[in-house]
Amino acid sequence: MENEKCDIILPNIVKEKRFEEIDGYIVKYHANKSTIWSKGKVENGQPTGYWEWFRPDRTIKRSGYFENGKPVGEWITYDSKGEKYKTTHKK
Repeated sequence: MENEKCDIILPNIVKEKRFEEIDGYIVKYHANKSTIWSKGKVENGQPTGYWEWFRPDRTIKRSGYFENGKPVGEWITYDSKGEKYKTTHKK
């Protein structure tokens, strides 16, 4: 990837995020640069397959699937304890 910054940079509001790419999988980190913000697979610059997002305290926040860069199937939102809170279905 060409840019190691967050998709949207707003000075003094959103800090840059660092990321690593390993065998097509992307791991993005919170601004603290030590805890994982999101992880998932990228093909042709688009998210694909299963992805997860996490809070700075390392609890899972959201998970779901992408197909051709678009959310599909079951998406789960988790509460602050990492327990399933809500499930939505994307077409």
